[in-house]
Amino acid sequence: MLKGLAITPPVAGRITIGRVVEKNGKRLPEKDDQFTITTQIQHRLEWLLHPLNLTLRGSNQEEKLRRIPIRFMFNDPSLNFRADYSLFDRSSGRPMCVGDGDTCKRMTNEGLQNLPCPGADLCPLGQHGGCKPYGRLTVQIDDGENTDSFIFRTTGFNSIRTLFARLHYFSALSNNKLACLPLELRLRGKSTRMSHGTAIFYADITLRSDMSMEETLIAANALHEQRLAAGFNQDALDAAARQGLNNGTFEDDEDDVASLVEEFYPEQSAISEKITKNTGERLLQTTNNLAAKLEHKVRSQADQRHLPAQPSNPANGEAQP
Repeated sequence: MLKGLAITPPVAGRITIGRVVEKNGKRLPEKDDQFTITTQIQHRLEWLLHPLNLTLRGSNQEEKLRRIPIRFMFNDPSLNFRADYSLFDRSSGRPMCVGDGDTCKRMTNEGLQNLPCPGADLCPLGQHGGCKPYGRLTVQIDDGENTDSFIFRTTGFNSIRTLFARLHYFSALSNNKLACLPLELRLRGKSTRMSHGTAIFYADITLRSDMSMEETLIAANALHEQRLAAGFNQDALDAAARQGLNNGTFEDDEDDVASLVEEFYPEQSAISEKITKNTGERLLQTTNNLAAKLEHKVRSQADQRHLPAQPSNPANGEAQP
């Protein structure tokens, strides 16, 4: 296993509340009152919808998606939902500091350091740098046929607090059989003083609408016994996932640069868009100019053949032709 590389659960797509829209030349996050399920592929800076985004709506495709049947991969709540205080570099999206309110790992001029973490509100660096709570929920969408994993990312306190509580409660009442419970990811709404009376939406985990608590526990126990009989080792799976996550310094990598910058720093969204566009433009420009560069190199070498020999340059370690 490569040291320093966090091994995260493979995912087939994303679950979001809202989307990113372009306003006045900038890409800004826009909240919504429904879930959206996308693939991990972007086309013209738009995430392509996953087929489940339509399948779960049933016959009425105009119906808002506010309930998603889910299961979890692991019994340990902290493996299904990872949350911490995170600070990202605004220009590149790379993680700079990650902490849990007690200790943190921070990239400094001296390298990676373990330092005290007072939390985003009390940390001088966090207050000026834009440190925020950041959670990642990994679920399996259970539609009867598909059990692929999807990730739901959030920086909202309401979602983080609720998801933490629900996962630990369901783990306790099921006698640590969280991975066997048939549950539901549900969209909730409420108004607060900070929202000035307008509704804000967050994610919650509940029982499925067509199952009682007793039916849910009976189904979980039956699945647990079935897996034991088949030789399924849930404890070993949890241990492997824990080892993989602990193998790296930071969980997020540069593949998520654009979406992380858009989520954390809306004012920096133009930067992430510019990075994405410039990458494609540089590739196209490089391709178009390749023939010209080769021709220029050939002509230069031909001209230099008619010049007298030059002494080698020890400063750059290269010999001149």
